[in-house]
Amino acid sequence: MIKQQYIPDKLLPLLKEKLHGREDSIIFPPPVFIIMKGEVIDYDGKQELLINRFPVLPEYLNPYGSLQGGIISAAIDNTIGPLSMIVSPPNFTRYLDLKYARVIYPELGYFYVKARYVDRKKRQLYFDAVVEDEDGTIYASAEATHWVI
Repeated sequence: MIKQQYIPDKLLPLLKEKLHGREDSIIFPPPVFIIMKGEVIDYDGKQELLINRFPVLPEYLNPYGSLQGGIISAAIDNTIGPLSMIVSPPNFTRYLDLKYARVIYPELGYFYVKARYVDRKKRQLYFDAVVEDEDGTIYASAEATHWVI
């Protein structure tokens, strides 16, 4: 089921085409994306780049008052995962390598995840992603390998 209210109009036709009539059996975006109050900001088909935005919510803070690292990881997965559905047949995450660069505090308000499809070799897909603020300051970066089912 495609929840159209969460998907930019320019992305809907491409998504429907890629799902090949499986819209009833695949939930897009996934429930966790909605729980995290994620927003699809843009998709660039030429660069195969997906940009999502996530709020820094009080319930996602660690004991030090900054965003918990697992939430950052989930936001990355919630960006690379949907991108993988757009650029490839069904697949799943095999590896996610994440490097934190800066702490995200609530005052930031929102952070952006920019995920890019890099390459495919046989059944393996390669992606990279950055977590940044509105000004382009990088807070984390990641690389992911997916396996095509």
